[in-house]
Amino acid sequence: QVQLVESGGGLVQAGGSLGLSCAALGLTISDYAMGWFRQAPGEERKFVAGITRRDTSHVGDLVKGRFTISRDNTENMVYLQMNSLNPEDTAIYFCAADRVRSSYYINTDVSAYEYWGQGTQVTVSA
Repeated sequence: QVQLVESGGGLVQAGGSLGLSCAALGLTISDYAMGWFRQAPGEERKFVAGITRRDTSHVGDLVKGRFTISRDNTENMVYLQMNSLNPEDTAIYFCAADRVRSSYYINTDVSAYEYWGQGTQVTVSA
């Protein structure tokens, strides 16, 4: 059974940092492109960052320069380092896996991802 388990969320003040982790169980992340998405109350789930099977990362415009995605295939883990957080970053953050055919490609569309974690809450206070 495939499971993606996020951790590391919490409450932080504006300007602070948080690091999220995603542990993959039942799948080998080296076979997948991995992504982080977020969903704020009343809003659609949106792409935050993704990393290809070849370790090329792509970060969404809203978080560019502040967030960094990385992966450790040996540990079967994906990470999202979030710096300079602001209240608009408040959301539930989800890890997702996409068995995309190309090892160079990242999907930013929610519907492309086969597996999802349960999410971890990130709250940024003003």
